[in-house]
Amino acid sequence: MFGAFERMVAARYLRARKGERFVSVIAIFSLVGIALGVATLIIVMSVMNGFRQELLGRILGVNGHLGIYGAVNAPITGFDAMAKRIDAVPGVTFTMPVAEGQVLLTTDRGGALGGLVRGVREADLRKMTAVSNNIRMGTLDGFKGDDAVAIGLGLAQRFGIGVGDKLTLVSPQGSATAFGTVPRIKAYTVRAVFQVGFNEADTSFVYLPLEAAQIFFRLPDAVSQIEVFTTNPDRVPEVSARIRELLRGERVRVIDWTQSNNSFFAAVEVERNVMFLILTLIILVAAFNIVSSLIMMVKDKTRDIAVLRTVGASSGAIMRIFLMCGAFVGVAGTLAGTLLGVVFCLNIETIRGWLESLTGTNLFNPEVYFLSRLPAVLQWHEVMQVVGMALALSLLATLYPSWRAARTDPVEALRNE
Repeated sequence: MFGAFERMVAARYLRARKGERFVSVIAIFSLVGIALGVATLIIVMSVMNGFRQELLGRILGVNGHLGIYGAVNAPITGFDAMAKRIDAVPGVTFTMPVAEGQVLLTTDRGGALGGLVRGVREADLRKMTAVSNNIRMGTLDGFKGDDAVAIGLGLAQRFGIGVGDKLTLVSPQGSATAFGTVPRIKAYTVRAVFQVGFNEADTSFVYLPLEAAQIFFRLPDAVSQIEVFTTNPDRVPEVSARIRELLRGERVRVIDWTQSNNSFFAAVEVERNVMFLILTLIILVAAFNIVSSLIMMVKDKTRDIAVLRTVGASSGAIMRIFLMCGAFVGVAGTLAGTLLGVVFCLNIETIRGWLESLTGTNLFNPEVYFLSRLPAVLQWHEVMQVVGMALALSLLATLYPSWRAARTDPVEALRNE
């Protein structure tokens, strides 16, 4: 496609001589602009993918992929038989009856904090690998009876307690007496401390044995919900439809994660698309710099173009020469940006730690972003899409200046000289 003569001339034009430095500087700025645009776009898209994947994994790791709730917040009775029927549905891995309620958490060391108590069986808690595989203190062996509790690491640090210490639960739904409603209060012994990496769970979730939670929340032989875990969270609507068909006629509601967290993940997706559009403009601006630098190069090389035409170079050869000049800037910038973006994503936590130590500021607060670390997930098909878009914009930017150079009239050019 490109001959040796055209490559030689294009390489010569890319090496600026004295008096041509300004054109060369513009080309360098164009290359740097494309590289930074491509790198930023890859990094931001990877971080947004990481946010979605981490949040989805951690939220569903402690909440289940879908839940079965009683009508009008009524408790579910006969839950074991119902759970056994649901277990037989294709796509379901396991079901978990849960007795859940809001409480006030206190300790004898002072302080109070709102929390969410979730009563589950020990076997079910062990199946929740997000919790059972992340026990930091104690074990789940003592998670039984009416005096055991498992709490998150963030909650333990806030109260300054550990395994063997007491945690007091205060329920707002108290007992009616002649002197009014008296809140239900009971102290439990901490048997295990977990850290799932989801800040909300680590700082507010409290797990009780199911029987103890049923007694505390006054749910005899009943649970507040049945949580269902599936083989593939992205295909949960299909499983949800099968369960609704199975439970037709029952006074229950089936709500999957796409419904309960729809607004949250929709906001993440919208933000991701907007960031893609905004950062694409950086590459577009850099592409316009290629246009301006090539036009200036064509203007500067008008006499050279005329000489080449008079010695036999065709207009197509002239066009290919300037196409190669512009393409070099676009390709080099795209490759440099891709390398920079990929390396940054693969070492993002190390870079974050280095920047925090350098600036003395907290660049990623887990309490704000609900995650314990800055995630980045490279999806190579997206990287290739960014590379393809950058190359396409860069090559399109070279067409007009190259066409203009090819249309240069050698007679008029030499006459004007």
